[in-house]
This record gives sequence, C-alpha cells and structure tokens, in this order.
Amino acid sequence: MDLREAIKKFGRDVGITMQAVKLYAYQMFQALVHMKSAEVLHADLKPDNILVSENKKYIKVCDFGTATLHRDAELTPYLVSRFYRAPEVILGMDFDYAIDMWAIGCTLYELFTGRILFNGADNNGMLRSIQECRGKIPIRLIKRAQLAHKYFDDTFTFHALERDKLTGHIVPRPVQFSQGAHGKDLKSKLSANLKLLPLSEVKEHNAFVDLLDKCLQLDPEKRIKPKDALHHPFFATPQMKGNG
Repeated sequence: MDLREAIKKFGRDVGITMQAVKLYAYQMFQALVHMKSAEVLHADLKPDNILVSENKKYIKVCDFGTATLHRDAELTPYLVSRFYRAPEVILGMDFDYAIDMWAIGCTLYELFTGRILFNGADNNGMLRSIQECRGKIPIRLIKRAQLAHKYFDDTFTFHALERDKLTGHIVPRPVQFSQGAHGKDLKSKLSANLKLLPLSEVKEHNAFVDLLDKCLQLDPEKRIKPKDALHHPFFATPQMKGNG
C-alpha cells in the first residue's frame, strides 16, 4: 500500500492521526538525509511514491524513475508531479535538494488533512495557489528566474490566467498577494479544528504548523534541511527520540 491509498482508506477528506503523521514524517526526513548523502534528487516525491509496511509502522520511498544526481539535474518547468512542484522549478531557477523538501511538506499537509495543498490546473495556477497560501514570491527570486516573464510583468506583478466570462477566452489578470490570503494561509488551513483540541495537543499541533512552514519556505535557501528537520520540536517526544 502507498500513502495515497492509505489516505483514501483511513483519512479521506479528514487526514490520518497526528501520531501517524509524526511517525511517517520522521522516516521521510531520514530518507531525505540518505538521498542527500548520496547526492540524489528524487524529483517526484508524493504520497503515491511512498510505500507503507503491512503493520503501518514503516515507510519506504519508491519510484526513482525521475531521480537524478544533483550535479546532473537539468532545468525543466515540469519536473516533479504538479501538485508537489516547488516554485523554483516552475520559475526555471537553479534547484537542489530543497525541491524534495517542498514535496515532503506538501505530502505531510495532505496526510494530516486528507486534502491537496496546492492544486493548480497548470504551472500558472500552481503559482497562484502557492502565493495565496505563502505570500508573494520575493522579487530577488523572480529576478533570478529564467521563466519569470511567463508569470510576472516588469513591475514583478503576477498575472493569473483566467477565463473571461463574456468571451470565454483565457486572459491574463494582475493579482496582488499579501503574506498569504486570509483563510488560505498555511496556519488557517491547518488550524480549522484547533479549538476542539485539548491543551496538551495544541502545542504539538503548533509545532507541526511550524515544521510545515519551514518545509514550505518560498526561498529554497531558507527551507529547512533534512538533518535540522529531524531535530525539530515536533519530534521532541521520547518515542521519536528512540527512533533516531
């Protein structure tokens, strides 16, 4: 069984338990550490490519069909399955192991909620969805992007592609983003049922939100590194330390 099947079976639209997310997340970050030590980019991490053992305690990353050595990685805006594609890939920037961390962040959100975090119909839609949640992509990153002209104008304003209701034609429309649209930012998306949690679980929940925030930094250089993720407060429990 892969994690996509596990979500459908045990957590459709509601996600799996926080303890299961924690157990799997720790192993995902361990896998990222191993891949980085081997200088390998998986480049297609998603629930479908993570297998779960029969006893549901262990996971294993699979399908290295698009994997590449870091030094051999080629720029292409369609690397990684769309919903898990990091902004630097879409924008045609140089990329590294951080694209796998972004994909794991998207995967962990999906495990916990049962819903896809960024579900754009194409790369333009993905950038819109990402910026609605994470805020505007910094200008310094846009300046380094080979494909910025496809999405941003000379004032670094994003242009969303929308269907004109009158003509039916697809037309670009400028869209401004704040630090994440109200109700669409990561904390709001993850904290819908926070008031129902006992105080002991609120701290754990907030640590999870912080971990995902670090996994999903727009700037790949600021994204948390796998080794640092393993020492994040989210895993600061006796049973997790025993797995280290």
